[in-house]
Amino acid sequence: MKNKLFGALLCLVMVSGAFAGVTFDQQGSVSKIVTQLKNANQDSRVVPLPGNPKATAKWTVMVYVNAKNNLESYGLGDVNEMEQVGSTPDLNIVAELGRISGYSSDDGDWTGSRRYLIQKDADTTKITSPIVMEIPKSDMGNWKNLVEFVKWSQSKYPAQRYVLVVWNHGSGWNKNLAVESGKGISYDDESGNHITTQQLKQALAETGKVEILSMDACLMQMMEVAYEVRTGADYIVASEETEPGDGYTYHTWLGPLAANPSMTQAELSKTMVDSYTDHYQSIGQGATQSSVKTENLYKLGQLMNGWVSAVMASGEVANAKNARTKAQAFYYSSNKSLPHFVKLVNDGTQNADVKARGAELLNFLSGSVIYHNRATGSKYANALGLAIYIPTSYTTAYDALEWAKDSNWDDFTKWIK
Repeated sequence: MKNKLFGALLCLVMVSGAFAGVTFDQQGSVSKIVTQLKNANQDSRVVPLPGNPKATAKWTVMVYVNAKNNLESYGLGDVNEMEQVGSTPDLNIVAELGRISGYSSDDGDWTGSRRYLIQKDADTTKITSPIVMEIPKSDMGNWKNLVEFVKWSQSKYPAQRYVLVVWNHGSGWNKNLAVESGKGISYDDESGNHITTQQLKQALAETGKVEILSMDACLMQMMEVAYEVRTGADYIVASEETEPGDGYTYHTWLGPLAANPSMTQAELSKTMVDSYTDHYQSIGQGATQSSVKTENLYKLGQLMNGWVSAVMASGEVANAKNARTKAQAFYYSSNKSLPHFVKLVNDGTQNADVKARGAELLNFLSGSVIYHNRATGSKYANALGLAIYIPTSYTTAYDALEWAKDSNWDDFTKWIK
């Protein structure tokens, strides 16, 4: 997930390793789910159907912990962090945790997937929450398995509002290597599958809109990803950069939610951003995290089209290239801070139309799209909440994205190269 990878280098190594021998965008069938309901009375309370605004709980937080890779020990740790808070009458915390052989042998060294209704405990080394379902042979890289998990959670633990956290390695949008032909999230080393950007959109279309989509994974807060899934969530919480090894500290945002379950989705998204960044700031480690408001992404695309057209009409290619070179970059050099890039172009232009459209675009980004942004560490001084792909050479795979279809950004990246 995360660079949960001891840093950027390990993130790249792991993601590249997960890609080995994989045919991208070709998902296997969902493994047959074998359920073993334990503690049958634990879910005996009567609850309204999903979608009912009078549902018993105010929030259900669904965490899809795909630790079927070298992140296994971190997955165990994060579920234990969730148990520091636990579910309440107003808050359901539900997790699916997947494991494979070869990494961590802690906590019974079992394999497959288990679904838990998270309950509070004081043991930070062992998961004690009740196992509600076991899936001996799971494929957590298959988007249909994610759909099934969300629907199951909504049916069994309905609430007025939902958070979906997808936990794993993430790769945003980068095409510098042949093995990166199917960018996405949730890499399952056992099946060789992962969820592509387009499949994440499909998953949310099938599950129904959630209030917050959070990606506890590297590099996922990108225009290309956000625009693709914009109709599936009100807010997207994610990182422009690789995530430090610990990823999210779940107790530091679930605790405030449990204490104040009347939080709106906007308030909770801010709490999530702050809890993450506060943690890494306190230990002196650089990190980025932001909340993006999706309802304004379409208009953002329209404003960007106008600005891009003005930049290309100006003929100031050298200025655009200079801005690309100087713009805040993330783990991949082609991932740039969108607001910083626009500002640099505007600072260097002599064209009045470019300046006017750029100023409008920057105001809209900061006022209507990037709801809350935090970055810690001098390296990320210009990490302003939303990255975008600005390569030095264009790949036609980009054409399949909704962003490429609706915007002229693909034309711009060809022009600037």
